[in-house]
Amino acid sequence: MAVLSAAYESGIRYFDSAPAYAGSERYLGRFWKQYPARIAETFQTSKSARRDEAGARADLGLTLARLGRDQLGLWQIHDVRDMNDIRQIEGPEGAFRAFTEARDTGMVRGIGVTGHHDPAILLHAVSHWDVDAVLLPVNPVEAVIGGFSDRVIPAARDQGIGVIGMKTLGAKNFIFPDAGILPETLIRFALAQDTDLVIVGCSTPGEVQQLVRAGRDLNPMSDDEQSLLIETFRPYAERLAFYRGVI
Repeated sequence: MAVLSAAYESGIRYFDSAPAYAGSERYLGRFWKQYPARIAETFQTSKSARRDEAGARADLGLTLARLGRDQLGLWQIHDVRDMNDIRQIEGPEGAFRAFTEARDTGMVRGIGVTGHHDPAILLHAVSHWDVDAVLLPVNPVEAVIGGFSDRVIPAARDQGIGVIGMKTLGAKNFIFPDAGILPETLIRFALAQDTDLVIVGCSTPGEVQQLVRAGRDLNPMSDDEQSLLIETFRPYAERLAFYRGVI
């Protein structure tokens, strides 16, 4: 509750959630119940990882009930990983029917897709699905490995799809103060890419304040700075790509 209060009071109005995120819908719901006037001025997202129409529809009902809202700003097809996911979601009784129905009826303002496993799968989604937004990794490691930044983002833009960056700090694993790589460095990098929005998880009010300052006092990262940062991460990223089977 302290983190959410710090975020709201600092001017943040976009709140991300999912049933899979450690009870986040419930604690966000408690927060909005405590401050009901804030519901109308905030943009709340959530997700469903169900691949069937009935399951996704049931997820949406539970999500709205937990959050204490009658509409979501954005509802996303969560963590699409492989062609089996694609076939199920696109199928005659697949989840995509529930998502488009929710948008058509006004239960959600927009629908999206998320992924951080295989760029080729997410590329299929943004190229073939009528979605409003895509949530994907945006950080120097992904810039080295390729796929999300150089293929999925341009394809999304070609379709008029909004781009939301995530995994900006790599769960704090990409922060190396001794090398001058601070949270602010990684946020500046992410915001220099072709994104509409960058979301960063926070675990303390202090982290909220730090990240808010980084966004508010934004000093755009130059092309040379981006290149240097990417080269700094290249050895680590290439090892990671090898173990992921990318190269």
